[in-house]
Amino acid sequence: MANSFIVLGVLSLLSLIQKNDAYEFLVGGSGDWSLASTNYNQWAEKNRFQIGDTVLFKYEAEKDSVVEVSKDDYNNCNAASPIAKYSDGHSMVKLDQSGPHYFISGLVENCKNNEKVVIVVMADRSKHHQSLPSSPPSPAPAVEELPSPPPAPATEDNNPTPAPSAASSAVMSFLCSVIAFAGSSVLYVI
Repeated sequence: MANSFIVLGVLSLLSLIQKNDAYEFLVGGSGDWSLASTNYNQWAEKNRFQIGDTVLFKYEAEKDSVVEVSKDDYNNCNAASPIAKYSDGHSMVKLDQSGPHYFISGLVENCKNNEKVVIVVMADRSKHHQSLPSSPPSPAPAVEELPSPPPAPATEDNNPTPAPSAASSAVMSFLCSVIAFAGSSVLYVI
């Protein structure tokens, strides 16, 4: 019994030390990169991407690919000058910088039929020691081909619940550690 408290305490301390706030997103919500899937830009607009997150694209490697391109190439479905190209059928793309990231299908016809997505990565605001930002935040890209979704119905509390912050996770990990160690000490006293 005492060993389980010690193990719990050690695991809690390790989770306190570890700072890994990155998430893995399945493109479109399912990971399916195809014409039959959802509207990718509507899905992307509903998510908050941060530096370090990854996006998974799943597709038939022999029939399609994922190409990261510039804004102009995105608008024109031009894959001739890619920033990056993925063709393994299970492409995990790490979002390593803030701003818009433009992805299109490697097949021009698929891209023209909206197999493309703009993923906007939020600026990293965790470095509070900088006096001035190195560059201004990038504005969200305008997606001209999509109509704006209707506004949400008015309710008393239309604000989403914020996700727990790293600080609250650290406090919870610390409290679990203290409780686990206190519990293991009580067992030794008894």
